Amino acid sequence: MILLSNRSVLGCALRSMAAAACLAVVLAAPAIAQSNRWQDVAQALGKAGTEMPGGVYRIGLPRSDLKVTLDGVVLKPSLALGSWLGFAPMGNQTMVMGDLVLTETEISPVMKKLEQGNIQITAIHNHLLRAKPATLYMHIYGQGDAVTLARALHDAIALSKTPLTAPPAAAPKLDLDTAAIDRSLAGEGRINGGVYQVSIPRAEPVTESGMPVPAALGSAIAINFQPTGKGKAAITGDFVLTAAEVNPVLRELREHGIEVTALHNHMLNDEPRLFFMHFWANDDLGKLLDGLHAALARIALTK
Repeated sequence: MILLSNRSVLGCALRSMAAAACLAVVLAAPAIAQSNRWQDVAQALGKAGTEMPGGVYRIGLPRSDLKVTLDGVVLKPSLALGSWLGFAPMGNQTMVMGDLVLTETEISPVMKKLEQGNIQITAIHNHLLRAKPATLYMHIYGQGDAVTLARALHDAIALSKTPLTAPPAAAPKLDLDTAAIDRSLAGEGRINGGVYQVSIPRAEPVTESGMPVPAALGSAIAINFQPTGKGKAAITGDFVLTAAEVNPVLRELREHGIEVTALHNHMLNDEPRLFFMHFWANDDLGKLLDGLHAALARIALTK
């Protein structure tokens, strides 16, 4: 039988505590480094973002400076005018993807500055029809040092009139049956800037240039609802589709009175190859949900 003195027991306990503390520091180090990286990105870009699932740091840049109308509806920025950037770790580097909402006169100067900063342009196109003034959407991709990317994006965005300040807070309640939306779309949305936003992930993982593209980087279906009174809503967003899904979804939307306004790519080296179908309608919420539900039934979604 071995007897230990109080001093020996205390020494062992202290050594164990020290080892545990060291282990905790080692385990916490990557998270601390990541948090510091995003703080540096926010400072370089001029606006802070939010850490999202999938390790994405996402910054919203709503075009609150624009007053855009479509079929008599004044569009809230969070319905269809929301620029955004998403940063994600890529080993020792960082990947950035995003969508910049621009006017026609802003396209060329912003594009030139992005090229100078080694940011790739992956798509430029419309999302809506008949909107006044017209807005275009420039999708981007880059990889490298996080702060260098953020500075290049800041310098390009500065050539537009995109505000880098936070927009005024909107009322938290909507004149909209959000519970019915969640039930019909089998999702759970959130209120953002007077709009109810629903994100629905696809079943299969998506990659761009071999790197995972989580929902926060734009691989999920996005459906936005803006109340327009008397039980009606304006809807827009994009369905993320494989080639085989494109025309079945298009037919369902059109048969239910939902206008298809654009069909195109957002990425260059995505796997599987994906197509983004944009849509618009302003109608009775129940009727819209029937059409959206029918369209979603044609898509491979996460169960």
